[in-house]
Amino acid sequence: MAKVKEAERIHSLWRSVNTEERMKWQSDSQRGYDFYLNEQLTKEEKNALEESGMPTFQINRITPIIEIMKYFVTANNPRWKAVAVEGSDTNLAQIHSDISDYCWGISNGKAVYGSVILDCLAKGVGYFFVDVDTDLDNGRGDVIFKRIEPYDVYPDPMSRDFLLRDASFILVKKRLSRRQLNEMFPQYKRKIKQASTDDSLQTFSQADRQEADAIIPEDIVTAVDEHGEKDDVLDYHECYEKVRVPFYNLTINVYPTPKDIKYVKETGEKQLKAFIEESSVATKEKILQIEQALAGGEMIEERANLEIKKAQESHDSGINRKKAEIDYATQEELNRTEQKVVTEKEYEILIKNKDIAETIIDATMFHERRVKVTCTIGKDVALYKLILPIADYPIIPIPYMYTGTPFPMSAVTPMVGKQQEINKAHQVMLHNANLASNLRWLYEEGSVPEEEWEQYSSAPGALLKYRPGFTPPTPVLPAAINNAFYTVTQEGKNDMEYIAGIPSAMMGFVQEQAETYRGLLANDEFGTRRIKAWMNSVLEPSLEHLGVVFKEHAQTHYKIDKVFRIVQPNTSGDDYEERQTRINIPVYNDYGEEISLWNDYASSRFDVRIVAGAVMPINRWALVEEYFKWFQAGLIDDIAMLAETDVRGKEAIIERKSLYSQLQQQVESLEKDAQDKEGTIETLERQLVQAGIRHKVDVGSKQTEKDTLETEAQQKYYRKILKDDFDKKNLQEKDNKK
Repeated sequence: MAKVKEAERIHSLWRSVNTEERMKWQSDSQRGYDFYLNEQLTKEEKNALEESGMPTFQINRITPIIEIMKYFVTANNPRWKAVAVEGSDTNLAQIHSDISDYCWGISNGKAVYGSVILDCLAKGVGYFFVDVDTDLDNGRGDVIFKRIEPYDVYPDPMSRDFLLRDASFILVKKRLSRRQLNEMFPQYKRKIKQASTDDSLQTFSQADRQEADAIIPEDIVTAVDEHGEKDDVLDYHECYEKVRVPFYNLTINVYPTPKDIKYVKETGEKQLKAFIEESSVATKEKILQIEQALAGGEMIEERANLEIKKAQESHDSGINRKKAEIDYATQEELNRTEQKVVTEKEYEILIKNKDIAETIIDATMFHERRVKVTCTIGKDVALYKLILPIADYPIIPIPYMYTGTPFPMSAVTPMVGKQQEINKAHQVMLHNANLASNLRWLYEEGSVPEEEWEQYSSAPGALLKYRPGFTPPTPVLPAAINNAFYTVTQEGKNDMEYIAGIPSAMMGFVQEQAETYRGLLANDEFGTRRIKAWMNSVLEPSLEHLGVVFKEHAQTHYKIDKVFRIVQPNTSGDDYEERQTRINIPVYNDYGEEISLWNDYASSRFDVRIVAGAVMPINRWALVEEYFKWFQAGLIDDIAMLAETDVRGKEAIIERKSLYSQLQQQVESLEKDAQDKEGTIETLERQLVQAGIRHKVDVGSKQTEKDTLETEAQQKYYRKILKDDFDKKNLQEKDNKK
């Protein structure tokens, strides 16, 4: 019952927003689109012309103008640049630019962009739609860009932001067959089968659809099922609304497992052991230096003993300090907390588990804006309802002539009157020419054979007869046409070019006197100012908002390890540039457990900006000429010059002949020579050090040998003195005995 009420609510909401203002806007917009499609006469106007014997052709000046405007706007693809909020997110900001290029490529973004811009110019507004296709990449899904038919979108009529950011809702209503819905939602086949059809179909085109050349969606009213039978067409609604969703910011105490405790302790012991080994070696080296200084006479013995004592004490205190640091870090690691944000439903489930509830230290409730999507069929079937993990609507409008409401005007609307004026003037002139070449006759009844005159009165050289006794038939000549019609025609064409800002010269047509090359380039530059003003003030802000919405979708979707392969053609178009980007790379500990992510894309913080001038039209001839002048003046090198040309095989030319390449080869040669010289210098320095050590050893050996010889000489001298004393004492004793 609740689902039925939800379907009724959405259907009632659509009826409420399908107001007279909305239908008037769509009628005017459809009229402009009909003029673009060369359907410029209503059924009543066409019947009136045919009854008057006037031609019903059109001189279409609108379609070429719109096509040229579309060309200038879509000449370049939009490019987004991510600006990191923190220094640690700089690399991820560049990765985001690569991801946007990848998703733009798989979405066939250039075709989608062209369709949206055509809607904008011909219908008044174009809509981008950012979605996730869960079937891409083998079920892992990708974020893609889509287009939505403008006439299917029913925004909040009270919205005053041209990007619809302040809209309380955006409703999308489509007419889909039951088979299409079954293919889109195979899990809801039973509900789709129960949905009732609605045969009401609004028609806004004022042209004669039965004789129209172009087929538009309004003309297709039947569908075919898989058996070739007539299928039902159902109203499918998607309602996007902004809601405040409650969240909880939890501070959770993470209790370590026995494996975690063992791992942390082993890691601490390894760090302490490595520090002790390093400190012990450093202490021994210092003591050895002190002993060498003492032996060389550079230090007295008391100072040496004091310095050795200090080195040993520093070694012991360093070990104790390191041990305290490791113990503190170990304790912090084992008693750590985590911050986690969960929804209200997840929080209610967590607190019901006593073991988990005990780990929650603090829980702070807050609200965030989210987009709720409700999908229904007809008036009585609700398919599903979900909350998107984004804060902005995934529907991004690009209006042309913003009126302060969700109903902008198209580029065709101001030209409709002039187009009708041109058509009418040409029709009158051609009708007058037809009358002059196919004369009408006044005759007395019975004076001529009517069938013969009808068949041959306009034939050249025909002999026409009339009955004797009657007045000969008198030709009825048309009045001379006023020259003002010719003037109106030419001025009307010029007025249309002036209104659109697209002169004939920009289409490649030079009127009357041929202009100079520089004059044509100047016209091309100045003639696009009207388009550039709109692109600066409307298109680029819309594309920047599109980049922000894409960022929200991408960061909430790409949470797994994924490699993006970007393939882009180079400037010359004869080769391709390939590069790969990888995000969310898992980092494992010694036990093979995932402990963190490298290039954690989902948690990075950055802002998205449209690259200034990325979509602006550029005259390549003028650009190449300017680059050539700069190259001749020496302001740029040959690589910058060749990069802007369309020369085939320019990469090989750059590699073979460019000055930069030659200098690079010279630099590489010099670097190689420098490396060889550095190796030679290192060898000589090593030999010099070894020679110095050998010299010191030789000096020490000679000093030791000198001391030894002096000691031996002194000992020999002392032995001689002792012997002489001994001999002298013996002689004295002998003399005393005598």
